[in-house]
Amino acid sequence: METFIGRIPKAELHLHIEGTLEPEMMFALAHKHRLVLPHSSVEALRRAYCFSDLQSFLEIYYEGASVLRDADDFHALTSAYLRRAHADGVVHAEIFFDPQTHTARDVPFEAIIGGIHGALTEGTQELGITHRLILCFLRDLSAEDAMSTLEQALPYLGAITAVGLDSAEAGHPPAKFAAVFARARDAGLLTVAHAGEEGPPEYVAESLDLLQVKRVDHGVRSEEDPALLERLMRERVPLTVCPLSNVRLRVFERMEDHNLKRLLQRGLCVTVNSDDPAYFGGYIAENYLAVYRALALSRADIVQLASNSFEASFLGETEKQAWLQKIREFDAGSGRGER
Repeated sequence: METFIGRIPKAELHLHIEGTLEPEMMFALAHKHRLVLPHSSVEALRRAYCFSDLQSFLEIYYEGASVLRDADDFHALTSAYLRRAHADGVVHAEIFFDPQTHTARDVPFEAIIGGIHGALTEGTQELGITHRLILCFLRDLSAEDAMSTLEQALPYLGAITAVGLDSAEAGHPPAKFAAVFARARDAGLLTVAHAGEEGPPEYVAESLDLLQVKRVDHGVRSEEDPALLERLMRERVPLTVCPLSNVRLRVFERMEDHNLKRLLQRGLCVTVNSDDPAYFGGYIAENYLAVYRALALSRADIVQLASNSFEASFLGETEKQAWLQKIREFDAGSGRGER
């Protein structure tokens, strides 16, 4: 089954590019920029990846992101992710980036998006991975700061498909950013938002009603509200679930406790993604394998999850249908020995 999972075509829809910064690259970039990290070695840094909640992760995450200083750094980071994703069967990636994390350190917006977009373009040419880029606002900062960031992004709308909302969820409801998201929609951008990870189900409903999101990032706590769950199923709102992340951040104590299978069986458009794979112990294939093993998923479940990833994507309808057909052909041509 490992080979089947690794090779089936899939889209990744919940991936923070800063969260793909492997310790080896972090140390290399620190050396390049003459920065001193608070960890003595790659091994010591990896040992620090022991998180009790989202905030404890974010502290190390932002520490790591501080080594990203110029366009070449963002290009190298993105290229490394694309090579890893390609090996995992990813053919389409919709990638988050957090400009506020970097502009606060006087990194030019142009350098951030230029490095990322350049690597994504090369990834399409060299690896065949298509892409969409999603600008995320840090919800623990002010709405005014988010609006300023959006204004900085407007000259680059040709490279950006959507805006999102991430970082510390608790105490920062989607309503805080309603005006920013309205401005983004007026500019022609689609919208997504992290909700229902550490925050309550009400944040999922707010994201739908006030931010008019096309999909919900995480959303696993929606299960606590039966009416909301029914709405998500009825309206076919995608959830971009990140299993290894959910366990590492104690949303679920064990993978065996994860509700992904229940959500899938209820008919929700659930997808599997890797979130911040350098920190959470696995890229997308490892996330598929983790839920396959822990939740006793069937081969048909894996096919459904891969199919959902294209249905939930921002690809055009013709492209979606082409990939769904390729999944059906792949499934039919791979034999039926693995369940």
